[in-house]
Amino acid sequence: MAASRTGRPPVQRAVRRPAPRPSVPDNPLRRLRTRARKAWDRPLTAYYLILGGSLLIIVLGLVMVYSASQITALQLSLPGSFFFRKQFLAALIGGALLFAASRMPVRLHRALAYPILAVAVFAMALVQVPGIGMSVNGNRNWISLGGSFQIQPSEFGKLALVLWGADLIARKQDKKLLTQWKHMLVPLVPVAFMLLGLIMLGGDMGTAIILTAILFGLLWLAGAPTRLFAGVLSVAALIGVILIKTSPNRMARLACIGATEPKAGGADCWQAVHGIYALASGGIFGSGLGASVEKWGQLPEAHTDFIFAVTGEELGLAGTLSVLALFAALGYAGIRVAGRTEDPFVRYAAGGVTTWITAQAVINIGAVLGLLPIAGVPLPLFSYGGSALLPTMFAIGLLIAFARDDPAARAALAMRQPRFGRKRAGGSRAERVPRRWNTMRRRASAARSSGER
Repeated sequence: MAASRTGRPPVQRAVRRPAPRPSVPDNPLRRLRTRARKAWDRPLTAYYLILGGSLLIIVLGLVMVYSASQITALQLSLPGSFFFRKQFLAALIGGALLFAASRMPVRLHRALAYPILAVAVFAMALVQVPGIGMSVNGNRNWISLGGSFQIQPSEFGKLALVLWGADLIARKQDKKLLTQWKHMLVPLVPVAFMLLGLIMLGGDMGTAIILTAILFGLLWLAGAPTRLFAGVLSVAALIGVILIKTSPNRMARLACIGATEPKAGGADCWQAVHGIYALASGGIFGSGLGASVEKWGQLPEAHTDFIFAVTGEELGLAGTLSVLALFAALGYAGIRVAGRTEDPFVRYAAGGVTTWITAQAVINIGAVLGLLPIAGVPLPLFSYGGSALLPTMFAIGLLIAFARDDPAARAALAMRQPRFGRKRAGGSRAERVPRRWNTMRRRASAARSSGER
């Protein structure tokens, strides 16, 4: 040991060790929260939420359509499963559209924007031709396809506005034109107002509200200035007030908000009040599937606009909260896809689809709960109606395609591909690499032979 300058041996100092940290008690709630946060941050979370949530809504909707439509079908001298079979056929066709849309590349979606818009405008104009268009519940927005099959072109107008508007704004963003207000509004707002005019010629204000929500969603995502956004909103609100004031039917629907009696202030609130009755009689777990009382002629449109009320009566609060949770998960996943992408078209299209489905669900459920006027719009993916189901399922396919297109999601999906054994010897060197589970098996056997445990 080296001596110091004084000739004395150096004093050895005790090594200070850090004080042990107090042990944190194992909190199951904290562990659950940590796991949930990790699960939400995974690359495939949005993909599975969109795919699983939409499929669950569709399947539960088919069950409730069958339950809610039986009495209506029998009253019309039709088989009890008549409406269910039509909805199931539409779901099969919609499933093919969903699969095709989910496998299309983004550039093909952009290429389809203008053709879909042209076909939608032509079909919506065709509705007003005498002998071709037909009226349903006072709204002339339908085209008869023969027999009991009808189509509502305005439902496809929503999809057309989402695709075309997203492509238009994305191209203008690439050219850095969105800083000018005229490029922000033209031609997006004029084309949207043209679609709204064609819809309002038939008197369908509910669909017009959804289309207006999509327009404002696109403007919001494009970063429209507050003054510009407020100006367009003021014009739309003024037009809406005029349309409501000039229609006794719409004024009566407005008077039924929060009504508790079938005759509230002279207005006929039969449908709104019986929707509340159905929800109130369901309790926590409902009266049982198929045991609804209100669908026996008391509740109009039980399998279409007011299917949520029948769901509350038969499945109770648990069933309605499950439906709300599925729509909330779908909305969250759409926002996540729109927020994490670098492609402007994907951002605007995903945001437009999410705005469409979320706004329509809020308006439908709000009307059933008596919080909003009855607008006559179906619950997306849930209510009866093939015209509404087909474009909505195609839009869900869009979201799935966008979720798959994320680089991290693509890598995660590639790792989940089924891999068994080895490729044939004729493949490339990368294809002849042994599979992961074979490599792990050889490592385990080698460890055992060398005495490792």
